[in-house]
Amino acid sequence: MTEKSKILIIGGTGYIGKFIVEASAKAGHPTFVLVRESTLSDPSKSSLIDSFNNSGVTIIPGDLYDHERLINAIKQVDVVISAVGLAQTQIADQVKIVAAIKEAGNIKKFYPSEFGNDADRSHAVGPAKTVWATKAQIRRAIEAEKIPFTYVNSHCFAGYLLPTLAQSGVTAPPRDKVVSLGDGNAKAVFNEEHDIATYTIKTVDDPRTVNKSVYINPPGNIYSFNELVSLWEKKIGKTLEKVYLSEDQVLKNIEESPFPHNLTLSIFHTVFVKGDQTNIEIEPSFGFEASELYPDVKYTTVDEYLSRFV
Repeated sequence: MTEKSKILIIGGTGYIGKFIVEASAKAGHPTFVLVRESTLSDPSKSSLIDSFNNSGVTIIPGDLYDHERLINAIKQVDVVISAVGLAQTQIADQVKIVAAIKEAGNIKKFYPSEFGNDADRSHAVGPAKTVWATKAQIRRAIEAEKIPFTYVNSHCFAGYLLPTLAQSGVTAPPRDKVVSLGDGNAKAVFNEEHDIATYTIKTVDDPRTVNKSVYINPPGNIYSFNELVSLWEKKIGKTLEKVYLSEDQVLKNIEESPFPHNLTLSIFHTVFVKGDQTNIEIEPSFGFEASELYPDVKYTTVDEYLSRFV
């Protein structure tokens, strides 16, 4: 049996990163995580660090900004996955990872921090436009250095949106009224975080995914906002009041909202108004759909996910 690639995860203690670390270790990959010294001494992260240690994960102290440690970490592995957060500086500073990978010269694949919409096929406005443009710049830097890559477009994190049906200011799915951005007909994709991580790790040693985009669009997770609300109404046996905001009103709200609310709203605009997650014809020349590549993965459907809240 071919030996599994050794994987370094940068940003492994963050929101999606911790799921990727878990999936990597579970799949039997020798797994390494670059962790800041400040995080290692943070009491709120101690149980997560303990779980990594108990899973046989190797913790390497360091960060993006310590070039020597970064190079040293990269030289121990075959594949690097970045899961740094959405902060503008962190996304842009992935050029430091690109430079370190180029210098190390041993990496067979790099995954920049994507885990959302396709940065090259976006109709984003406002702060989201800036984030996506920065992600696209990182892609161009990787390609210019001829570093093999996979871009994972995982679309919506179910854990961010489904527990509230993408409503602001609530902590559970609403049972009286919902607000829709736009007419509610644009299709979006809602993926459970463990599944995103599982599909990501599945691509690591798959030659089909080298220098390609992978779109996580399993058919059971593609819903318009109206379909999502309808599914929820069936589960609770109640019809909700629906308020529809025009695109002009959404754009006005983005313009008038402070950061980070304007970033969230501008991401929602691309997802729920523009339908950026499902308006791409995926072609083998540039990418594949994950559930078609890996039909053996039993993913959590939106229907199953929402049943938790009934």
